[in-house]
Amino acid sequence: MNNILITTSFAMIISCYTLFWFTEARLQVGFYNKTCPDVESIVSGFVRDATEFNPQVPAFLLRLHFHDCFVQGCDGSILIDNGSISEKLAVGHQGLKGFDVIEDVKARLEFVCPGVVSCADIVAIAAREAVAFSFGPIYEVESGRRDGFVSNISLAGRMPDFRDSIEVLKHKFFEKGLNEKDLVVLSGAHTIGTTACFFLMDRLYNSPPRGGPDPSINPDFLPELVETCPPNGDINFRLPIDHNSGDTFDIQILENIRRGFAVLQSDAKLMDDPVTRQIVDSYFGVVNQSVRPSFEADFVKSMVKMGRIGVKTGPKRGEIRRVCNRFN
Repeated sequence: MNNILITTSFAMIISCYTLFWFTEARLQVGFYNKTCPDVESIVSGFVRDATEFNPQVPAFLLRLHFHDCFVQGCDGSILIDNGSISEKLAVGHQGLKGFDVIEDVKARLEFVCPGVVSCADIVAIAAREAVAFSFGPIYEVESGRRDGFVSNISLAGRMPDFRDSIEVLKHKFFEKGLNEKDLVVLSGAHTIGTTACFFLMDRLYNSPPRGGPDPSINPDFLPELVETCPPNGDINFRLPIDHNSGDTFDIQILENIRRGFAVLQSDAKLMDDPVTRQIVDSYFGVVNQSVRPSFEADFVKSMVKMGRIGVKTGPKRGEIRRVCNRFN
């Protein structure tokens, strides 16, 4: 009986892997070369203009791509406005912004090449531009995604959360086909952007098991956090997630995590697990840079890998929305 169960389980794994690979294979770099050749330059122009108006836009767009992909795959479901059941209203999505940039891009693309470019692909390309405009690596985006037919708040319960233990974070990433290195380098996306004091209050004043500050916070950093987010202060006040380097894409976020200068609890948790800790340390432990792993190169690999999660291809599995915040 056990052998039958093992064989059946193995067959299911192989079947799921084959389906996942087949879905991936439908994406390709240059998917719109003939049907909408200016798509990437159009997206880039809108992201550049929005960033000049608000320097936080790159962080908004990078986070938007992550949140889209982690619920039902990279299918634009996070963009839909369908009342009280909208996926974007889930607790795990609170504070998401950048929707207006995606809608502006879509409006322009519908004028230039109507019915061709999916909102899901716009989100993925915009995230790449967000990294580039933050002085991060430039990489090619696979496209060919279609927009999904479902957006429901009930499906967003497995988003990684800032309060999750490292074991839970790893499991949530494993569920999406991502590993420990992906967890580390995608957490590195916190190199740009800000967070609200709301997300620090328990860590500063009510850390288990006895309350008080999280002992993993460096004693030299704690007074600064307390001054920025006092017990009775404005919980909506925002501070950079990457201490002293919040506007530039760089490896400083991982150095801060190593030294106890992580702002978010979930980032600090990377040092609680021997595997993720070793991955973080690997970017600093080798003097010879020619053999040291590249955070930027690994980030690109993980972004491309994340961009393949649960993609929908072909007219039966998805659509090309005329506007991004509602189904056709």
